[in-house]
Amino acid sequence: MRQPVTVLIILFLMMTLPLASTAQDYQLGPGDVLAINVWGFEELKIEELPIRPDGKIAIPLAGELQAGGMTPGELAGMITTQLSHYLKNPVVSVNVAKFRTTRVYVLGEVFKPGMYEIEKQHNLIDAIGMAGSYTKYAAKKKVYIIRQDQTDKPLKVNLLNLIEKGDMSQNVLLHDGDIVYLTKSNKIDFAKDILPWISATYQISETRNN
Repeated sequence: MRQPVTVLIILFLMMTLPLASTAQDYQLGPGDVLAINVWGFEELKIEELPIRPDGKIAIPLAGELQAGGMTPGELAGMITTQLSHYLKNPVVSVNVAKFRTTRVYVLGEVFKPGMYEIEKQHNLIDAIGMAGSYTKYAAKKKVYIIRQDQTDKPLKVNLLNLIEKGDMSQNVLLHDGDIVYLTKSNKIDFAKDILPWISATYQISETRNN
Protein backbone atom coordinates (compact mmCIF):
# COMPACT_ATOMS: atom_id res chain seq x y z
CA MET A 1 0.00 0.00 0.00
CA ARG A 2 2.97 2.31 0.54
CA GLN A 3 3.66 3.05 -3.13
CA PRO A 4 0.07 4.10 -4.01
CA VAL A 5 -0.02 6.37 -0.95
CA THR A 6 3.21 8.20 -1.81
CA VAL A 7 2.19 8.47 -5.46
CA LEU A 8 -1.13 10.01 -4.42
CA ILE A 9 0.66 12.51 -2.18
CA ILE A 10 2.91 13.67 -5.01
CA LEU A 11 0.03 13.82 -7.50
CA PHE A 12 -2.01 15.88 -5.03
CA LEU A 13 0.89 18.31 -4.56
CA MET A 14 1.39 18.63 -8.32
CA MET A 15 -2.26 19.57 -8.77
CA THR A 16 -2.75 21.81 -5.74
CA LEU A 17 0.50 23.58 -4.93
CA PRO A 18 1.18 26.79 -6.83
CA LEU A 19 4.54 27.02 -8.59
CA ALA A 20 7.31 28.11 -6.23
CA SER A 21 8.74 30.09 -9.10
CA THR A 22 6.42 31.67 -11.60
CA ALA A 23 7.13 31.82 -15.30
CA GLN A 24 8.79 35.18 -14.64
CA ASP A 25 11.57 33.32 -12.75
CA TYR A 26 12.20 30.90 -15.61
CA GLN A 27 15.67 31.10 -17.14
CA LEU A 28 15.37 31.52 -20.89
CA GLY A 29 17.50 29.57 -23.33
CA PRO A 30 17.88 28.49 -26.98
CA GLY A 31 14.75 26.73 -28.22
CA ASP A 32 12.29 28.72 -26.11
CA VAL A 33 9.70 30.58 -28.17
CA LEU A 34 8.73 34.02 -26.88
CA ALA A 35 5.60 36.15 -27.18
CA ILE A 36 6.42 39.86 -26.92
CA ASN A 37 3.88 42.64 -26.62
CA VAL A 38 4.43 46.41 -26.55
CA TRP A 39 1.20 47.86 -25.22
CA GLY A 40 -0.40 50.36 -27.58
CA PHE A 41 1.85 49.41 -30.49
CA GLU A 42 0.22 46.53 -32.33
CA GLU A 43 2.83 46.69 -35.09
CA LEU A 44 5.54 45.73 -32.58
CA LYS A 45 3.68 42.70 -31.26
CA ILE A 46 5.48 39.37 -31.85
CA GLU A 47 3.49 36.20 -31.23
CA GLU A 48 6.27 33.66 -31.79
CA LEU A 49 9.96 34.55 -31.59
CA PRO A 50 12.38 31.62 -31.14
CA ILE A 51 15.58 32.19 -29.21
CA ARG A 52 18.48 31.37 -31.52
CA PRO A 53 21.18 28.77 -30.68
CA ASP A 54 23.50 31.61 -29.66
CA GLY A 55 20.89 32.75 -27.12
CA LYS A 56 20.01 35.95 -28.96
CA ILE A 57 16.87 37.47 -30.47
CA ALA A 58 16.30 40.41 -32.82
CA ILE A 59 13.46 42.88 -32.26
CA PRO A 60 12.41 45.88 -34.39
CA LEU A 61 13.79 49.14 -32.92
CA ALA A 62 15.36 47.31 -29.97
CA GLY A 63 17.85 45.47 -32.17
CA GLU A 64 19.72 42.28 -31.28
CA LEU A 65 19.54 41.28 -27.62
CA GLN A 66 20.90 38.50 -25.45
CA ALA A 67 17.91 36.51 -24.14
CA GLY A 68 19.60 33.30 -23.01
CA GLY A 69 20.26 33.20 -19.28
CA MET A 70 17.73 35.93 -18.52
CA THR A 71 14.25 35.71 -17.03
CA PRO A 72 11.26 36.99 -19.04
CA GLY A 73 11.05 39.95 -16.65
CA GLU A 74 14.71 40.85 -17.11
CA LEU A 75 14.39 40.61 -20.87
CA ALA A 76 11.27 42.80 -20.82
CA GLY A 77 13.25 45.40 -18.89
CA MET A 78 16.05 45.32 -21.44
CA ILE A 79 13.62 45.69 -24.34
CA THR A 80 11.90 48.56 -22.53
CA THR A 81 15.22 50.36 -22.13
CA GLN A 82 16.04 50.01 -25.82
CA LEU A 83 12.57 51.07 -26.98
CA SER A 84 12.67 54.12 -24.70
CA HIS A 85 15.01 55.72 -27.20
CA TYR A 86 12.16 55.76 -29.73
CA LEU A 87 8.90 55.50 -27.74
CA LYS A 88 7.57 57.39 -24.73
CA ASN A 89 7.14 55.20 -21.64
CA PRO A 90 6.81 51.85 -23.46
CA VAL A 91 5.22 48.99 -21.52
CA VAL A 92 6.63 45.63 -22.58
CA SER A 93 5.59 42.11 -21.64
CA VAL A 94 7.55 38.95 -22.41
CA ASN A 95 6.01 35.50 -22.02
CA VAL A 96 7.16 32.02 -22.99
CA ALA A 97 4.82 30.80 -25.74
CA LYS A 98 6.56 27.43 -25.91
CA PHE A 99 9.14 25.99 -23.55
CA ARG A 100 12.19 24.22 -24.89
CA THR A 101 12.66 20.50 -24.26
CA THR A 102 14.59 20.03 -21.04
CA ARG A 103 16.26 16.92 -19.65
CA VAL A 104 16.31 16.20 -15.95
CA TYR A 105 17.55 13.08 -14.17
CA VAL A 106 15.73 11.68 -11.15
CA LEU A 107 17.80 9.08 -9.32
CA GLY A 108 18.08 7.26 -6.03
CA GLU A 109 15.06 6.38 -3.90
CA VAL A 110 12.29 6.79 -6.48
CA PHE A 111 10.21 4.07 -8.12
CA LYS A 112 11.22 4.87 -11.71
CA PRO A 113 14.72 6.39 -11.73
CA GLY A 114 15.95 7.71 -15.06
CA MET A 115 16.13 10.62 -17.48
CA TYR A 116 12.98 12.58 -18.30
CA GLU A 117 12.37 15.03 -21.13
CA ILE A 118 9.78 17.72 -20.52
CA GLU A 119 8.52 20.71 -22.47
CA LYS A 120 7.21 23.01 -19.80
CA GLN A 121 8.20 24.87 -16.70
CA HIS A 122 9.27 22.23 -14.24
CA ASN A 123 10.02 21.98 -10.55
CA LEU A 124 11.04 19.40 -7.96
CA ILE A 125 7.54 18.02 -7.40
CA ASP A 126 7.03 17.58 -11.16
CA ALA A 127 10.28 15.62 -11.46
CA ILE A 128 9.59 13.33 -8.51
CA GLY A 129 6.06 12.76 -9.81
CA MET A 130 7.34 11.70 -13.23
CA ALA A 131 9.66 9.23 -11.51
CA GLY A 132 6.74 7.55 -9.77
CA SER A 133 7.24 9.29 -6.39
CA TYR A 134 9.72 8.52 -3.62
CA THR A 135 10.14 5.15 -1.89
CA LYS A 136 9.63 4.57 1.82
CA TYR A 137 13.40 4.59 2.26
CA ALA A 138 13.92 8.10 0.91
CA ALA A 139 15.36 10.66 3.33
CA LYS A 140 12.85 13.40 2.56
CA LYS A 141 14.65 16.01 4.66
CA LYS A 142 17.67 15.90 2.35
CA VAL A 143 16.95 15.77 -1.37
CA TYR A 144 19.88 16.87 -3.50
CA ILE A 145 19.82 18.79 -6.77
CA ILE A 146 23.10 18.74 -8.71
CA ARG A 147 23.65 21.29 -11.47
CA GLN A 148 26.07 20.79 -14.35
CA ASP A 149 28.05 23.92 -13.50
CA GLN A 150 27.97 23.29 -9.73
CA THR A 151 28.65 19.55 -9.37
CA ASP A 152 30.74 20.10 -6.23
CA LYS A 153 28.00 22.12 -4.51
CA PRO A 154 24.71 20.20 -4.61
CA LEU A 155 21.62 22.12 -3.56
CA LYS A 156 19.97 20.55 -0.51
CA VAL A 157 16.17 20.62 -0.38
CA ASN A 158 13.83 19.65 2.46
CA LEU A 159 11.02 17.79 0.70
CA LEU A 160 9.32 17.05 4.02
CA ASN A 161 8.80 20.76 4.68
CA LEU A 162 7.27 21.13 1.23
CA ILE A 163 4.88 18.23 1.77
CA GLU A 164 3.88 18.86 5.39
CA LYS A 165 4.22 22.65 5.72
CA GLY A 166 3.68 23.84 2.16
CA ASP A 167 7.10 25.52 2.13
CA MET A 168 7.21 26.57 -1.53
CA SER A 169 10.83 27.68 -1.31
CA GLN A 170 11.67 23.96 -1.39
CA ASN A 171 9.81 23.38 -4.68
CA VAL A 172 12.88 24.36 -6.69
CA LEU A 173 12.64 25.27 -10.37
CA LEU A 174 14.85 22.84 -12.28
CA HIS A 175 17.35 23.61 -15.04
CA ASP A 176 18.34 21.59 -18.08
CA GLY A 177 20.68 18.77 -17.06
CA ASP A 178 19.83 18.87 -13.35
CA ILE A 179 20.14 15.66 -11.35
CA VAL A 180 17.58 15.16 -8.58
CA TYR A 181 18.96 12.62 -6.12
CA LEU A 182 16.91 11.14 -3.28
CA THR A 183 19.30 9.50 -0.84
CA LYS A 184 18.45 6.60 1.45
CA SER A 185 20.03 8.18 4.52
CA ASN A 186 20.13 11.64 6.03
CA LYS A 187 23.90 11.18 6.19
CA ILE A 188 25.47 11.36 2.74
CA ASP A 189 29.02 11.01 1.49
CA PHE A 190 29.30 13.19 -1.62
CA ALA A 191 32.21 11.28 -3.18
CA LYS A 192 30.65 7.88 -2.51
CA ASP A 193 26.93 8.50 -2.93
CA ILE A 194 26.60 11.33 -5.47
CA LEU A 195 29.77 11.63 -7.55
CA PRO A 196 29.35 8.21 -9.28
CA TRP A 197 25.81 9.20 -10.33
CA ILE A 198 27.08 12.47 -11.78
CA SER A 199 29.79 10.76 -13.82
CA ALA A 200 27.46 8.05 -15.14
CA THR A 201 24.65 10.47 -15.91
CA TYR A 202 26.76 12.91 -17.90
CA GLN A 203 28.43 10.07 -19.81
CA ILE A 204 24.96 8.94 -20.90
CA SER A 205 24.05 12.53 -21.78
CA GLU A 206 27.16 12.94 -23.95
CA THR A 207 26.45 9.63 -25.71
CA ARG A 208 22.90 10.75 -26.52
CA ASN A 209 24.09 14.09 -27.88
CA ASN A 210 26.78 12.59 -30.14
